[in-house]
Amino acid sequence: MGTFEKIHNRMNTRSVKWDMRSTMFQSEEVLPMWVADMDFKAPQAVNDALIERAKHGIYGYTIIDDDVKNPIINWVSKRHNWEIDKDWLSFSPGVVASLHMAVQAFTEPGDNILVQTPVYTPFYSVIESHDRNVVKNPLQQKNNYYHIDFEDFEEKLKQGVSAFILCSPHNPIGRVWKKEELQEMARLCLKYDVLILSDEIHADLIYPGETHIPLASLSEEIAAKTITFMSPSKTFNLAGLQASYIITSDKATRETLNAQLLKQGHNMLNTMGNTALEAAYRYGEEWLDELLEVLQEHKDYVISMLEEKTDVFSVTRPEGTYLLWIDCSKLQLDRAALKKFMNEAAKVGLNAGADYGDEGELFMRMNIACPRETLEEGVKRLIDAVNNR
Repeated sequence: MGTFEKIHNRMNTRSVKWDMRSTMFQSEEVLPMWVADMDFKAPQAVNDALIERAKHGIYGYTIIDDDVKNPIINWVSKRHNWEIDKDWLSFSPGVVASLHMAVQAFTEPGDNILVQTPVYTPFYSVIESHDRNVVKNPLQQKNNYYHIDFEDFEEKLKQGVSAFILCSPHNPIGRVWKKEELQEMARLCLKYDVLILSDEIHADLIYPGETHIPLASLSEEIAAKTITFMSPSKTFNLAGLQASYIITSDKATRETLNAQLLKQGHNMLNTMGNTALEAAYRYGEEWLDELLEVLQEHKDYVISMLEEKTDVFSVTRPEGTYLLWIDCSKLQLDRAALKKFMNEAAKVGLNAGADYGDEGELFMRMNIACPRETLEEGVKRLIDAVNNR
């Protein structure tokens, strides 16, 4: 059985996705297809490296040396055509933690921070928990495809914005921003002196025909105004190991950020996260390429089945990520009733679109990074629930 076909029992492993079903969905019968981790084992090279490190049996304070930094530099160069310097790297347990640090380091209470909605839910708490204000630049949906409203984008910046949190590729809608879109967002941020915090955690999960371009790779001028957040966690299913890195080319900006990371005690990696990060970037490429083929097949399957076998679901075709954004408005249910329908009638645990902003009120987000058998069962449950109502 192939790497991505085998079903692994994740129950009783303290899995957020599987062991929180009763809390999240009020039922153990719900098939969880929500939180963004995968039901696949990490690359064998990563597991071997972790086992070998565990054999040593001592888990003291761990340095991040060139053996960790060089694979990152090589990975970013090969996969994203961006040449970075090892001195630009900082480290933290996760991208969300890093965003919290950046908001504290570079903005003040009462400042406005721009996001493009509907958007990854922690962006809201990253802003609001530090007494900053969320300013929305709602993405515009046309013919089941999302576009940036640049007139609104500039108008919001003109009114006074300290920072812009970019989601690239975008979660939950799956857009991989084109070069022209990135250039225009950067141009406007430079024009209005807005710091760009670019969350690029899904950068490696890109479908054929699309290319992820790190915003900071566009020019030195743009890089100087951008902080980029990356991690192998989504790419190789390592979220629980808590390892991420930050790329900042501007020395003064980097020093300010590093001081904030140090102040909060978030400036190092745990021993196992350090080990996994190195192994994933050194030896995980073949695994990733196979994963992307599987995700492409999964994406096409879900979209064709939901749209052919029902008359109510419309799926935004993602250009990246393993997440599907499903328009459920034709069910003619409000957000509470829609959630109840998914939990009780379909028994499929999806993320409620309303959590990503009001613009997602009648949407659901589905995670397709699971074995095909699980995927088909989830799709069948959705189709049966709709056709039997």
